[in-house]
Amino acid sequence: MGEVSNDKYYRWCTYIYVPVQYFGLFFGFWCLAYDQMTTGERAGLSITLGVSGAVAINVAHELGHKKSRIERSLAKLALAQSFYGHFLIEHNVGHHVNVATPDDPASARFGESVWAFFPRAVFGGLASGIRLESARLQRQGERFWGPHNNILHSWLTSLVIYGVILGVFGWRMLPWIALQAVLAVLVLEAVNYIEHYGLLRPLSANGRRTQISSQHSWNGDHLCSNLFLFNLQRHSDHHTYPRRRYQVLRSLDDAPQLPVGYALMVLLSLAPPLWRRVMDPRVLAHYDGDLTKINIQPSRRDKIVRKYGPLSASLDPDDGRGSSAD
Repeated sequence: MGEVSNDKYYRWCTYIYVPVQYFGLFFGFWCLAYDQMTTGERAGLSITLGVSGAVAINVAHELGHKKSRIERSLAKLALAQSFYGHFLIEHNVGHHVNVATPDDPASARFGESVWAFFPRAVFGGLASGIRLESARLQRQGERFWGPHNNILHSWLTSLVIYGVILGVFGWRMLPWIALQAVLAVLVLEAVNYIEHYGLLRPLSANGRRTQISSQHSWNGDHLCSNLFLFNLQRHSDHHTYPRRRYQVLRSLDDAPQLPVGYALMVLLSLAPPLWRRVMDPRVLAHYDGDLTKINIQPSRRDKIVRKYGPLSASLDPDDGRGSSAD
């Protein structure tokens, strides 16, 4: 593992993605500006750019977990296409602490549709990222609207990139800029939805959440998705060892397993009845049918209890496992 982890070939695969990403972005907008296309063709190209931007967020996810300045700088640049600079802070400092708990906006709850998850993840993640970065700056005696704010660095980079596109190709590019950014964010959050659906870290005797383990992320060992997304599907090992490089992430036998790769899982999530038919039995099987161990969507709690059985009488309604306070 040490030899492969230090092999710079794998590192350069992530480094090179960023200039390729921006070559594709500007070439795409050149086509949008000068090629003869129908509105549907322009929308299709913008969606393609959005998918590229979503993969770039995944590259930023890999780079942003590392300590080197060049990797963290490239992570900010990769996030700039989709105007999602707060992700770097919220993911590392928020999500990796609160994962598989009701407090985490990026952990989907059992019974929650992806359409209900999107606003909670997008706006909850934004609020969390701003809150965490504000707290860091305050500890250092800095202002939020100052030169040391990492979120502002990425947002300003986004504005510069968008300004160049509009300046070179004209204001009529504005709707396509917005469309590709929205698509990138939605694809990223759909993947977030898949990764922790229904999983819950239980409370320990002292009332705190237990340590993160391989049990708290859905895992996948599907070749195409892992090659395309830098082993992102080996998510259980990533959460257990966040700084471990993607090429040495392991597929863990004790982790809950997805039935197919991320591409099909994202499509499945868009149809909530089909999603529940496929994934709800897997969540229940993972916890041996014990609803007290599952991260339940509060608004669907009563319906889920009626469908799958009563919750334990010992369940404290204030323990964060699906109370109305959530």
